[in-house]
Amino acid sequence: MLTVALPKGALLEDSIRLLQSIGLDFSAFLEPSNRLLQIADPTNTAKALLVRNHDVPVYVEYGQAQLGIVGYDVLREKVPQVAHLADLGYGKCRMSVAVKKSSPYRSALELPLYGRVASKFVHCAREYFNSLDLPVEIVPLYGSVELGPITGMSEAIVDLVATGTTLRENGLIETDVLFESTARLIAHPLSYRLDTDGMHEWIEKIRAATEARV
Repeated sequence: MLTVALPKGALLEDSIRLLQSIGLDFSAFLEPSNRLLQIADPTNTAKALLVRNHDVPVYVEYGQAQLGIVGYDVLREKVPQVAHLADLGYGKCRMSVAVKKSSPYRSALELPLYGRVASKFVHCAREYFNSLDLPVEIVPLYGSVELGPITGMSEAIVDLVATGTTLRENGLIETDVLFESTARLIAHPLSYRLDTDGMHEWIEKIRAATEARV
């Protein structure tokens, strides 16, 4: 039976709607009373795992799921050994550098040498500043990274931005965009090559449904 890893949070509803459009119904995950982390489609064609966004590629890489839907930001941060199959187009956001509005810095290149940058996306942040040849200290934070500049612990942050409302409400502004992020379809490489559980047919259906939504 085909297994799909689905992300909790902002991508879940659109992911379920996409799969419904190709005949796989995992809408039970959206019911307020649901506590199940694994459910089967009513037709018993496939099952889905409900996991944290950052864990989706882990379940796919280790073969517990043949397919997964995950944000591109996670793929850039974790660099998992999975097959990247399609850009699904929803869940649009961007990975950005932000500073306090009152800060004298208006671009990443203006930050001081060995200054502090707070982020939960440590790999992405380090990769970006290395590309600028600007040595900084990356401070790992996994809560409200906006507090870094607010409290003076860091000069800047690297974080995901969708509408920018949270930044504005906390007196921060974007200075640089590292990359754009959307939901992506990924697969376990060996399962994909072997067409396990008829994966290729489902993948083509997902691609067709995604193109139809554009």
